Amino acid sequence: MIRLAKLGLLALTVGVFAATGATDTGRLPADQLEKAVRSDAISIPTPGELFAALGKLEKTNWSGQYRGPMPVTYRNRAQIALNLGGLIADGFIAVEAKDSQQVKNIGSDIIKLAKALGVSERLLGRGNSINEFAQNNEWDTLQEELEATQNEVKSSMQSHADQDLVILVTLGGWIRGTQVVTAAIMQKYDERSAKVLRQPALVHFMQSRVNEISPELRQEPLVKDVSEQLNGIEKLVSFPAGKTPTVDEVRKINEAVGKVMTEIESKELPK
Repeated sequence: MIRLAKLGLLALTVGVFAATGATDTGRLPADQLEKAVRSDAISIPTPGELFAALGKLEKTNWSGQYRGPMPVTYRNRAQIALNLGGLIADGFIAVEAKDSQQVKNIGSDIIKLAKALGVSERLLGRGNSINEFAQNNEWDTLQEELEATQNEVKSSMQSHADQDLVILVTLGGWIRGTQVVTAAIMQKYDERSAKVLRQPALVHFMQSRVNEISPELRQEPLVKDVSEQLNGIEKLVSFPAGKTPTVDEVRKINEAVGKVMTEIESKELPK
């Protein structure tokens, strides 16, 4: 499975998150916050880790979680960053499904969006390598190359003082990852799997990072709208410790993140 996102580019897992030492109050412990800030500005488990946790609990139809082709011609940099995060999450899905053609398609789109943000030209070589490894079903090597690709994106963005965009890529990956996991749980409900959706501390942490990006970017209609909807999503994932969400509660989370994902993908930006 790919780890397309150690770069702080990605987002999220809660089953794995539970092991990070978050308290039942819905806040990250001080030592975890300190470590996150010190290491990577955003240090959040990746969608790949969440998918891996889900896969250990049940057999998941990963190819059933694919979505249709999306535009790669966005002009708004905030929207590009959010969609890049979502695409990276899609990359995790394709590798879980061991679908070489889908990996190549997504890898190509990742490169296009990353280039639109002005990242390193060296990514073009990475893209060729991804295609080669996917064609030959070299999954272990592919994981390493995808990790190198995401690190390339991260370092390039940081060198351009684009930490705000790194935060948005992370957020986009979290939203798409949560959409996929909730959809999978709805298709085959299992109490153990559903428990991974309790993640108030992570959502609160994400929101706090969004609140720290530049005022100009934070006031862009799409960013502002997504940020506002995070408040409602935090409430949906804040069920009491020890309580397993029902199918209906899982559906509500899925609908909420699905609505945000639709807005992120749309060519029509919020007014």
